[in-house]
Order: sequence, then C-alpha cells, then structure tokens
Amino acid sequence: MRAAIIVAGAAMLLPLSWGSPKPNSPQSTPEQWQMSLDGGRSLSWERSFKSESEVKPNRGFWNKVVDVIAGAPDYHFLVRPYSIAADSRGRIIVTDPGAAGVHIFDFAQRKYKFIERAEKSKNAIRTPQCVAVDAQDNIYVTDSDAGVIFVFEPSGKFVRAIGSLKGGEGYFKRPTGIAVDSAAQRIYVTDTLRDQVFVLDMQGNILQTIGQTGQAEGEFNLPTELRLDGQNLMVVDAMNFRVQVFDRSGNFRYAVGKIGDSAGAMFRPKAVSVDSEGDLYVVDGVWGVVQVFNRQGQLLYNFGARGTHAGEFQLPAGLFIDHNDRVYVVDSFNRRVQVFQYVASKKPVEQDGAKGGGK
Repeated sequence: MRAAIIVAGAAMLLPLSWGSPKPNSPQSTPEQWQMSLDGGRSLSWERSFKSESEVKPNRGFWNKVVDVIAGAPDYHFLVRPYSIAADSRGRIIVTDPGAAGVHIFDFAQRKYKFIERAEKSKNAIRTPQCVAVDAQDNIYVTDSDAGVIFVFEPSGKFVRAIGSLKGGEGYFKRPTGIAVDSAAQRIYVTDTLRDQVFVLDMQGNILQTIGQTGQAEGEFNLPTELRLDGQNLMVVDAMNFRVQVFDRSGNFRYAVGKIGDSAGAMFRPKAVSVDSEGDLYVVDGVWGVVQVFNRQGQLLYNFGARGTHAGEFQLPAGLFIDHNDRVYVVDSFNRRVQVFQYVASKKPVEQDGAKGGGK
C-alpha cells in the first residue's frame, strides 16, 4: 500500500518536475554584516537559526513525495527563546519558556532533541530560564516558576531536580542565572527575588550566599544571569544597571555599566559573556544592542539595532561566546539565534584592552 501511494505521489509530481520550464525567479542576495575593529580585529555575522528543520539533512525525493501525501513533518521551532550555552561537542542548547522546554541543536551530527517534562506530575518543567553545562556535558536548567534546578544527562535524560521540596514547591524563589565549576564541584545560581547568589555543592547543599539587597558594591537589585570566567564570577545586576564581577569566593572586584542613556549605560542588561581577549559582552534587551567593555569598565564598541535583519535584534536575551570566539545572541522576539564570528588581534593584547572600531 505504501509503495502504491509513493508511486501515485511520484506520478502526481512528474508534471510539476518535467513540465514546461518556469521563468527564473530573482535570486535573493544573502544578508551580510561585518564590523572592522582596531588591531586587525573584526566581528562578522555568520547565520541565524530558529527551527529543528535547519539541523536535519536535506530530505530526499521520496521523503518529499510522502510529505505531499501525508503532510510535512511537524518540526520544533523557537517560540520564546531565552538563554543559551554550548557544550564541548559544539551542541547549542537553548531554553525556551514559550515552549516549556529546552532545544538541543547539534549541527555537526545533524541531530536535534527537545527536552520537556510538561506532563510529569512531579518536577515538571514550567518556565525554563537559564542553562549551563558541566565538564561532562550534563545540562543544568533553572526553572523560575518551579523554583528548582533541573539536571539532565547529555542525551537529555532527566537525572534530578535540585531544590525540589516534599510539598512540590521549589526551594528557590526565582532561580535564574546558573554556572557550574566542575573542577571545584560548585554550582552558582542567582535567586532574583532574594537578591542573592547561592553557591552549592554538586549535591545541591548550600555552601555560601553572596550579596544582599542594595546598591553598594556586592549588593544586588534583581540579579539575573551569571557567568564564570577563569577566577571571575560575573553577575548581571539588572535593576542596578550594571554587571558586577567577583572572585570565586564572592569578594567584589569591579563593575561595568551605569544607569542612563549615554555611552556605556545600561537600561535592561540581560546576559554577559567574555571573549578570548577578556572583554565583556553585555546584551541589553530594550535597546537591542550588545555592548563590549574592557575590564576597566570602558565601553569599546557596541553592535546591533532594533530590527529583523542580520545584526538587528528585538528583545535580545541570552548571550554565549564559545572557545572559538563564536558569539551566539538569543534574538528572543524574532524567535531566532544569531551567530557572529569575532576575530581577535594577532598582536599581544594591550593592558587596557582597547579595541575601538566601527562598521
């Protein structure tokens, strides 16, 4: 029966394939975007992606025949993506509160997986927020609604929920940012409503808390994302309009950003990451830009604008830079991830990290 359907479908397609030639449609020019920076540095737009269909291999002729008859596959796509990370295999992991799950894009192996637990009576994923991976590529996801941290194997198999209490509630009020220090066996997580960063062991026991409510150094007002870089712990202090940098023990080191509308000011910082030269990239959700600072807090340059084209954003959220200086920006309202390639200077990095530059 299936063979007959396929043959019939093929017959239906033959006139379309072998009929009179159609006039050539104008070829759309691929989008391009690039910034030239001082010292031979550059930042260029590579691509964007938004769907499982972009990971899968091109479907062959007979698959397309079946699609005509039975309908095309129901691919997963980004709904309201938020946070992003890459593991040691180069897989891209994106949380999606709009889809109540986590996307795993493996472009190298042409594979895709969607993690969800919506139908589970216990430890269901409700609002996945931020994501991190450990040295073994286990996946850690905070859930701001459930109040827990979900842990999955690299395959996506559920392992456990850190902070899950007997009554079904989570210990954390609103867990958001997360980072894992595999060498020291520590997990760092921000609790936005408590204005604190919790330091946990790998079993989820609380070892230390960092910060309290306030505006002084080491104090927070709705902290969100965080990132580990070397010995530094960077925390997005959202409503203090800055990123604070601590050592791994929680001692304040320095901060970048300020309130206002001048260069270097932040309005709605969402995420932070660091390139190979040690400069901090901070995404601003409302302004739709990524600002780049050196470690002295000086604004070096920014990129992005509001829009839908290459290098333009609408409510960007997540940000991650991998070890190859590939910059991933979660363009949330455009329902996509944009990928940029930063090329560092071939010269020794100067102490002030000055880059400068423009389009």
